[in-house]
Amino acid sequence: MGTPCPYTTWIMTTRPKLVIGTRGSPLALAQAHEVRDRLIAAHSELAEPGSIDIRIFTTTGDAIQNRTLAEIGGKGLFTKELDEAMVAGTIDIAVHSMKDVATTLPPGIDLPCILEREDPRDAFICHKARTLADLPPGAVVGTAGLRRAAQVLHRYPHLKVVPLRGNVQTRLNKLGDGVVDATLLAIAGLNRLGMSQHATDTLSVDTMLPAIAQGAIGVTCREDDLTCHHYLLPLIHGESSARVRCERAFLAALDGSCRTPIAGLAEVHGRDIVFRGMVLRPDGSEAVVVNHRGPLSNPVAIGEAAAADVRQQASSLLAEAVSAGKA
Repeated sequence: MGTPCPYTTWIMTTRPKLVIGTRGSPLALAQAHEVRDRLIAAHSELAEPGSIDIRIFTTTGDAIQNRTLAEIGGKGLFTKELDEAMVAGTIDIAVHSMKDVATTLPPGIDLPCILEREDPRDAFICHKARTLADLPPGAVVGTAGLRRAAQVLHRYPHLKVVPLRGNVQTRLNKLGDGVVDATLLAIAGLNRLGMSQHATDTLSVDTMLPAIAQGAIGVTCREDDLTCHHYLLPLIHGESSARVRCERAFLAALDGSCRTPIAGLAEVHGRDIVFRGMVLRPDGSEAVVVNHRGPLSNPVAIGEAAAADVRQQASSLLAEAVSAGKA
């Protein structure tokens, strides 16, 4: 057997310049590919064949599909395995839907990059009615999250809400099979998958306030990895970053979990951020809405001020949510 030529040996032993970690759902892969393409466009050395590798991980949140996120431990279960791989040095960066990222990151991991945000609103998908308001009493709406469920019940108490987990394709298939009469999905996910034609209606933020950071893609890396920080710098979208920081500050100040229905949206108006936040009882029987406005230069303070306002108006509601989370 002959000795491999030096070039072949180099190919076999050289590590890619950048290893991207991602979940394996079609949407997660679409987001990872978007980040890869943006990195290649920004850095010519990453355009060389083999410079970027995408590695797929099955997270705990993906593996357990027969229980709600509140029951199995919360949104951090969609990032745990990726975080561990990053700390171990198996991957260099990880691509996340920001609504799945816990407000407190593991030690040694940084979140330096938020891409330009997609449409943060929710889509109503149904083969029997044109809008959520048109559904008849007793109609079944399937959704994976407490936020959507609580808002549906708050506005339309005559409807029935049931848990419906799985990726976009899985939920659409269950809708087609008649498991539920309607479902709700993020417009951003449908757009990124080229599936926006499935949306029966786009819900206004007055009807359905989005999840914190919905529609935003975030990229994490190790805090001390200067090379990755350099690579990610051109991908940062300042306005989207400010909006997400405001919303996550609101969530963090309320100690939000998947057992607490919390919604919020920050929008930029001139040099200001206008933020609207909401906290609800899971059964939709009570909702507290706050509105705050402040300078774009200090988004965290706006989110924290809105959270303080919620605490003043809804201390009992929040206390019940925390107790339920510890049960």
